[in-house]
Amino acid sequence: MSRHIASINAAVPTRFKLPLLACALMLVSASLSGASVYAQNGRATQNGRIEVSTTPAGYPLLIDGRAVGTTSPTVQLYELEPGRHTVEIQFPNNTRWVRDFDIAANKKQCITLNWRPKTISIERPAIVKSPCPYPVNISAPASVREGDIITFSSDVNYAGQSGLNYTWTISPPSARIVSGAGTPTITVDTTGIGSQRVTAILVVDDGSGDQSCRQRAQAMTGVTPAALPPVAPKSFAEFPVISFNEDKANLDNFAVALQGEPGSQGYIIVYSGRRSRANRATQLGERSRQYLVNTRNIDASRVVVVNGGTREVDSFELWLVPQGATPPQARPR
Repeated sequence: MSRHIASINAAVPTRFKLPLLACALMLVSASLSGASVYAQNGRATQNGRIEVSTTPAGYPLLIDGRAVGTTSPTVQLYELEPGRHTVEIQFPNNTRWVRDFDIAANKKQCITLNWRPKTISIERPAIVKSPCPYPVNISAPASVREGDIITFSSDVNYAGQSGLNYTWTISPPSARIVSGAGTPTITVDTTGIGSQRVTAILVVDDGSGDQSCRQRAQAMTGVTPAALPPVAPKSFAEFPVISFNEDKANLDNFAVALQGEPGSQGYIIVYSGRRSRANRATQLGERSRQYLVNTRNIDASRVVVVNGGTREVDSFELWLVPQGATPPQARPR
């Protein structure tokens, strides 16, 4: 008797993603040489037989679509007329074993099936950890001088694969982004922003819409006013005291100059002669100031009188001092 082995695999659905099951099936068939098949009454018959056994047992058995019971680990005999017959065994999880057999008179077919679960490993998908939130830092100088360029640089420790969006906001409004908008680093012009602070706010997001992937940081830089270049006072006139009328002619011209430069200050430095009486310089200076204020209508706050000490004769120095300039110094001789 020769034996032939066949196997099948079938998927088993599960709600818990357990190991996939399959059936390993073995078929053994045999034929009898020169032997007759007998019915239960002992008489020879022209039919053929199928012997069926399974391990384990208890699975529904159908022949030609008709249920004939369940399988057993011991051999069960089924007498069939010659011709083609279909044998079906129904295993768990909707697994069906179906074969067609050509039954011949006085021949026997043996079916032996072993069913066992087979484990198939299923790789579980890796859990991807979100790269958010992530730290964002901005570096910038503590202070710069007005007119300098400030560089704000961001350091973003993002471990995701998405491209990042950089949105910068600068204040005060007079501050101007020179370069780098939409990138991790920007430069800002501070012209005209003396004695203020420039604040840079950066919002970074990865486009996912996840709020934890939208980060914000800011930095500030103080701006020191630019030092004004030294401005020299303007020497307007220098003359000895001859008479008050002569003095007034020079003071008239001085008043016109002060009116033409509204931001300037008028300085009158008065020197007394070596043989002049005491307080002569103070008297001459007050007389000149009263003339400019009362006669020429110059604001009193714009006229400064300085007692310059002693020179050879009574004399005046008239100075125009622009705003921010250093006042003149007396030069006695």
